Amino acid sequence: MSVAIGRKIPGFSAASTGGDIGSSDLKGRRVVLFFYPKDHTPGCTAEAGGFRDHHPAFVAAGVVVLGVSRDSMKSHAGFKAKLGLPYELISDPDEALCELFGVMKQKTMYGRPVRGIERSTFVIDTLGRLAHEWRGVKVPGHVPEVLEVVRSVS
Repeated sequence: MSVAIGRKIPGFSAASTGGDIGSSDLKGRRVVLFFYPKDHTPGCTAEAGGFRDHHPAFVAAGVVVLGVSRDSMKSHAGFKAKLGLPYELISDPDEALCELFGVMKQKTMYGRPVRGIERSTFVIDTLGRLAHEWRGVKVPGHVPEVLEVVRSVS
């Protein structure tokens, strides 16, 4: 089962830099869930930094921001510390959350086919429904656009 706009997100639980987190912990809150390919890479560093730089505005809007990749908790801890990220990162090594949100794609890296995360962002409303999604995200200008959309979601 995967997610669809207007539908309730199926329950999930995952390890994060702040401890285990699940859909029940997010009940009644608006959530931005951004999936990114890999810690400590240029595009992912820029995206994570964008969410960091705009984090006060997300908090003021009552929004929880969470980043997700397949990296280990150790990698996430280092990435979070290095960038001073004020939000939690979810480790999804078994790709359960990635599969739920349909972000695993065949990509080409250095001319070779690889399976990896397609940079994607999702907004979940206070009723636990998928309110908005961006797939195949280009980093420049993305975070301000997410903030603008999330302010209009109840």
